[in-house]
Amino acid sequence: MMRSGWYRKVTVKSLDSQVIRSFLSSRARLVEVRVDLINQIRGMLEPFGLLAGKGGHQPFIDRVRDLVADGPLKDAVEALLTALQEVSRHIGILTPRLMGLARQDQLARRLMTAPGVGSLVALAYISVIDTPDRFSSSSSVGAYLGLTPRRDQSGEVDRSGRISKCGDPLLRTYLFEAAGIILNRVSHWSSIKAWGTRLARKVGGKKAMVAVARKLSVILHRMWHDGTDFRWSNKEGLPA
Repeated sequence: MMRSGWYRKVTVKSLDSQVIRSFLSSRARLVEVRVDLINQIRGMLEPFGLLAGKGGHQPFIDRVRDLVADGPLKDAVEALLTALQEVSRHIGILTPRLMGLARQDQLARRLMTAPGVGSLVALAYISVIDTPDRFSSSSSVGAYLGLTPRRDQSGEVDRSGRISKCGDPLLRTYLFEAAGIILNRVSHWSSIKAWGTRLARKVGGKKAMVAVARKLSVILHRMWHDGTDFRWSNKEGLPA
């Protein structure tokens, strides 16, 4: 059955990629737990008219403790606050560790020359792609990560739907965040920012973010494959 082509070849990730992925997954899960705890605390206080405000770090914890001091909710809320502090402490341990891994990795530092790409994006990209040569072209990376539209083909119907989301969800999330940074926060001009800005005027910000995330995934693969840094440009589109 293998020789007849019924099964596709599965790429086994390298040990380094699996280790990096473990760190990223642990941190991502802890961040989700922290958000859940913060929302739970706010939801517990609101029926009593107690508003904790925004945030989730120590000032938030101090405000909540002041609100419930000597009140009937003190013990219930304190249990959640203790858990929140412990989760935040471990996030604070893993985040510098990941940043250190990125600083020590030459490839990660190269990918981080691209706009919107920080330590987490670079490491997540490396751990998911692992071997760039397994892709026949850089443009196929977008489909692998689930960033290309689904095709609805039936008879004479041929429509493009929403993105497939068939790839790694964590990397896809990081690429979306990087795309938002490129479009809204990076002031230094580049070809991808110019392209995304023009696209946003035509199709809207959300669709433009998806397209920029897909384009960024292709650019990162080409940088990896060619061993080159990102090339910035001025506002007229000329190389900087």
